[in-house]
Amino acid sequence: MKGKKPLPKIPKEISLKTSTSNLFLNIIIILLALVVAFMVYSLYINVKSNKLNEESLEKKNKTANIIQVEVLNGCGKSGVAEKFTSYLRNRNFDVVQMGNYISFDIDKTIVIDRTGNKANAEKVAEAIGVDKKNVIQQLNKEYFLDVSIIIGKDFNQLNPLK
Repeated sequence: MKGKKPLPKIPKEISLKTSTSNLFLNIIIILLALVVAFMVYSLYINVKSNKLNEESLEKKNKTANIIQVEVLNGCGKSGVAEKFTSYLRNRNFDVVQMGNYISFDIDKTIVIDRTGNKANAEKVAEAIGVDKKNVIQQLNKEYFLDVSIIIGKDFNQLNPLK
């Protein structure tokens, strides 16, 4: 072996320091890989959660095929709730309850969303001719209906009595 010099021998202290450094470097690389994996997983969960929330919101903003309605007379005029009920049933709304409101001093007709799907209440309001500014939300889990209508003293101006 002419021309080649033998490799110098590395003292044990240097060799031990190198293997300790390599071990430390490997641990840091593994920890960084775990952090990156956790970040990617968190991003995935966040995106998936946002997509589910968007789908839930879309469902809430779609009108149901069958909208269950309660018609309440808040103006005191006899027979008004019956006329509204007939009008709505002829337009395929499911009027499940009809009666008097707790008072007869309601000036403007109000449409109330009871389930959190305001689109249903807006569809009912449009059908009877109530302005969207008179559509409100009062969520009530104990009600087994979608929308309540409180007929006000403006009933003559609305579609069922035109």
